[in-house]
Amino acid sequence: MKISARVENTRDEHTVTVATDGNTHSIVIPPKTSGAGSSVNGGELLFLALATCYCNDIYREAANGGIEVERVEVDVEGQFGGPGEPATNVTYHVRIVASAPEADIQDLLRRTDTLAEIHNTLRVQTAVTLDRIEAIPASDRT
Repeated sequence: MKISARVENTRDEHTVTVATDGNTHSIVIPPKTSGAGSSVNGGELLFLALATCYCNDIYREAANGGIEVERVEVDVEGQFGGPGEPATNVTYHVRIVASAPEADIQDLLRRTDTLAEIHNTLRVQTAVTLDRIEAIPASDRT
């Protein structure tokens, strides 16, 4: 599965697109009130990725185990320090309503924690490589 994300930002315009295996979606995120950059920061999107991954994986794993899920709530929080510092104290809390005994639901939640791909990506040191730079002076734009 190939996943990609793209941000395009100009003064007062911010466009976000994501894609999985060529299936592209737009996400509405307005620009900052100053116009330069996104009104949502990367830390917020990272934590949203964690919450979204776990939520989606709960439904996947519940279906595999024959458990019907009625509701999932996932809250993620942590801290960021100064520029360049990674997140610390990242924790998440889940609340679920499902049609199974409590012990089975707890097992589902623990099992999903070990399978959530975004969580597992962050739990190991994953290389992130800047592989191409295109710097175009505004005066040279055509």
